[in-house]
Amino acid sequence: MRVAVGDGFDYAPGQAVLVAPHGVAERRPFSIASAPEDAKRSGVIDLLVGTGDSDTDWVFDPSPDDRVDVEGPIGSFTFPREPHGRRFLFVAGGTGISPLRAMLRHALGIPHDRIALLYSARTPGEFAFDGEFRALAGAGAIELVQTVTRDGGGGWTGLRGRIAVESLRGLVDDPETLCFVCGPASMVDEVPKLLAQVGIRNELIRIEEW
Repeated sequence: MRVAVGDGFDYAPGQAVLVAPHGVAERRPFSIASAPEDAKRSGVIDLLVGTGDSDTDWVFDPSPDDRVDVEGPIGSFTFPREPHGRRFLFVAGGTGISPLRAMLRHALGIPHDRIALLYSARTPGEFAFDGEFRALAGAGAIELVQTVTRDGGGGWTGLRGRIAVESLRGLVDDPETLCFVCGPASMVDEVPKLLAQVGIRNELIRIEEW
């Protein structure tokens, strides 16, 4: 979903906003999937939301002129102003890709040597921004690895199963790589342990449970 906020809405890559239909007191948090630079150019922010919660159906199919209230930004899971090193790894599970997309798009615009994305989803159809990430990978801007955990049909030729140390090892060629992890609780608990096995120190791992 895209929300018009104007070009004066400032936030750090990875932050979230609280959103509700106009006039509704209860607001719900959604990570901003756009880099701040994107929002300044377009005057809108992208919010990635699922469709399985009937209590939030209002946010999934709004009319173009619907008004919503936006509060924020909030959250401390952000890409640093002066990042450590020039190599970045983003590890996402499900809708945890949302803040990582904002960080990744921001990272593309600063000095860097390597940007990699490891993205896990239940099925191939659940990869958000799939065309965008594949285009970036095809252009050599990022390295992309995808894995599915519940592929119910044929046609998927990529990795299957949960994120494994072998997948991470192929994306980390420097122990000073700054890593960002966002997704389900089980993944956020496990991936830092796997990163430690490939030589990444704990202080270089930023995590957010989604």
